[in-house]
Amino acid sequence: MPRQTPPLTADEIAFVRSLVIHEDDHILALNKPSGLSSQGGRGQVNTLDELLAAFAKSNGNRPRLIHRLDRDTSGVILTAKTKPAAGFLGKAMMGRRMRKTYLAIVAPGAPDTRGGVIDTPLRRDEQGREAFMRVCAPDHPDAEAARTRYRTLADGDGAALLELNPETGRMHQLRVHLASIGRPIAGDARYGGTLRLAGEAVPRLMLHAAALSFPHPDGGTKRIVAPAPADMERLTQVLGIGLETTQSSTEY
Repeated sequence: MPRQTPPLTADEIAFVRSLVIHEDDHILALNKPSGLSSQGGRGQVNTLDELLAAFAKSNGNRPRLIHRLDRDTSGVILTAKTKPAAGFLGKAMMGRRMRKTYLAIVAPGAPDTRGGVIDTPLRRDEQGREAFMRVCAPDHPDAEAARTRYRTLADGDGAALLELNPETGRMHQLRVHLASIGRPIAGDARYGGTLRLAGEAVPRLMLHAAALSFPHPDGGTKRIVAPAPADMERLTQVLGIGLETTQSSTEY
C-alpha cells in the first residue's frame, strides 16, 4: 500500500520548481540532485515522484516519471505531463530510442583502453533488503545483457573524467561495469569506489546524467543538458581534469 504523504510545504514546492530545466506542453525535465530518490524511498523525506505534486493540474493529474536515476546519481530526469506523452515516451524508451550521456569521475586514473565498449552481462544479487548487481558469464541462468560505451575526456594524477553512454538500462549498470574494468566511480562505496581523492573526501557518488536525447511527441529529436553540480565541478578542478572546459567543448 502506497505510503500517505501530507501536502507539500511551500519550501518543497519552491525546491522542486527550482530543479526544472525544460518545460513545454508535453514534457517536464528536471536536474535531480544527488540524495533525492526518484521513487519508492524508505525514509520520511518525499521522493521526486511525490514532489511532482507541485505541478498537478486542477483535476489532480501530475507529471509522470518516464525513467529513474539512482538516489545518489544527479542529472537529467524526464517526466510526461499528459497520458499520451507518457505513452509515446515510454515506447521510445522501450525501443531504445533515448540516448543517455553520463559523466563520471573514476579512479585510479583512466582505463587502460581510453575508450571502448563494456559488453558484460549482469545478474541481480539479493542480500537481505539490499540488491546488488554482479558481472556474470553469458550462460548464467540470471544473466541480463548489458552494454556500455565509454571514452576518457580528461585524466590527471589518480583520477579520470569519463563520458558514458549506456546502451541498455540495467540497475547500477554503469557503476558495476566500471568497477569490472578496475575503474570504479569515486564515492561509490557499494562497488569499491574510493572515498578520498587528492587528500579530500569525495562527497558522494560522482556520477551525473549530463544529457538526454529523445524523440519529442511533437516530432523531431529533443536534447536536454543538465549542468553538473557544484560538488562534482569542484572535485574536477581539484583533480585538474577540467569539467568546466570539457562540458563547453563536448558535443553530448
